[in-house]
Amino acid sequence: MGRYVARRFVSMIITLWFVITITFFLMHSIPGGPFSREKALPEKVLEALNEKYHLNDPLWKQYTDYLQGVVVLDFGPSFSRPGIFVWDKIQEGFPISAKVGGIASLFVIIAGIPAGVISALYQNKLPDYIVTVIATVGVAVPSFVVATLFIYVFSEKLMLVPAYGLEEIKSYIGPTIALAGFSLSFVARLSRSSLLEVMQQDYIRTARAKGLSELSVIFKHAIKNSLIPVITYMGPTIASILTGSFVVERIFAIPGMGKLFVESVGNRDYTMIMGTTIFYAAFAIIMIFLVDIAYGIIDPRIKLGD
Repeated sequence: MGRYVARRFVSMIITLWFVITITFFLMHSIPGGPFSREKALPEKVLEALNEKYHLNDPLWKQYTDYLQGVVVLDFGPSFSRPGIFVWDKIQEGFPISAKVGGIASLFVIIAGIPAGVISALYQNKLPDYIVTVIATVGVAVPSFVVATLFIYVFSEKLMLVPAYGLEEIKSYIGPTIALAGFSLSFVARLSRSSLLEVMQQDYIRTARAKGLSELSVIFKHAIKNSLIPVITYMGPTIASILTGSFVVERIFAIPGMGKLFVESVGNRDYTMIMGTTIFYAAFAIIMIFLVDIAYGIIDPRIKLGD
């Protein structure tokens, strides 16, 4: 187990280095520069800005300096917000996105998995049809449509919840539903198909032949082993939800990571784009690693060290 963790740690560092390198050189290959505007800046002002942010240095030196900064969580200053550093904005926006995303992730797990299990246990019966129809609609309808309809119905017409911001507890309802809609529906469908497949396995028939009750067979053997595909999906999904949705945060005016990324792209704020991209990549890599660890906990037959 220790050797496996050590190997995975090295591979995580290498993967993150690739992400940093690709992101850095892509940013520098874009035509124009971070200070390019519709109304061009005076030549002396542009030269002074490039000198201040070391953009006149050779590209290899800018790259090595940036790598050294990333090691100590210094992603540099924002190009569009004087006096503001990228890491400070990430620390400010991530807790907000993580709070909304954490509620949405919990909602996906608590509602999605039981819905899929119920659908599988009542295959081709009314509960199965209801779950299947709702899950299909949830997968088909984009999050921005759900968010817009929620604001129109519950905020504008019924006036039950605020349309924007997170000042009240009930303000979290809309963003949570919009964020969790697709993932909850997908998890329900994935749980259903996985459980139906597991229920056809030989060891399930053997457990029944030994006289175990149906509840024991389902909850002790079938459901546990059917969760492997669900956990595989949930790892990167939770990373995506916790780090914010560009569209949902824009619609509900939530000052989280998603809104920060959208604004940085619109402002051509290269350091902010790189910082948020690297942060998301690191978070996703960690979640995938935790998924691999969870495999061995759920199914002892999976030996991580081999």
